[in-house]
Amino acid sequence: MVKRLRDLQPKNILDIATGTADVALELAVLEPKTIIGLDLSEKMLAIGRQKIQKKGLFALIDLEKGDSENLRFHDNSFDAITVAFGVRNFEHLEKGLSEMYRVLKPGGKIVVLEFSRPHVFPVRQVYDFYFRYFCPWWGKRVSKDASAYKYLYESVVAFPEGKEFLNIAARCGFGALTSERVTLGIVSLYTGIK
Repeated sequence: MVKRLRDLQPKNILDIATGTADVALELAVLEPKTIIGLDLSEKMLAIGRQKIQKKGLFALIDLEKGDSENLRFHDNSFDAITVAFGVRNFEHLEKGLSEMYRVLKPGGKIVVLEFSRPHVFPVRQVYDFYFRYFCPWWGKRVSKDASAYKYLYESVVAFPEGKEFLNIAARCGFGALTSERVTLGIVSLYTGIK
């Protein structure tokens, strides 16, 4: 994700579904003026703030609670927007992407990293078994709650990946769209320009 933004040299970055700020911290190497991390979970943001404090990056990275489908920012506010493993959780994918388009500056770039389903034998079979059966079983043993781990698999299967995702992003206004499968197809990296 960071490599896809290096040539752009973004000054203002929005990291949606920032969680515990892992991506926001990685983006700091781009030396932007500001990074805003946005997430619905205050508990995750609290962990992220501790990480930011340990790295001494409070002047650069600001975390706030917010909804990706109703962004509080003005039109054309950011040079770049990132989302890592979060768009599949948008309640209304097109609304979230349209909001990202609205707050992105003309010429700005989105970079989305999301789970996908591998297509290569035997990776696909191992992947399906691991996420469908092993993860919920392990989750029940560790956290006493298999439902979150079952949801992970279901959300990945339901997500419109590849060309389908690119078509949705194009309907929301994005151009120069690309999709790249990485990590044996377990993850896809999408980019687009306003």
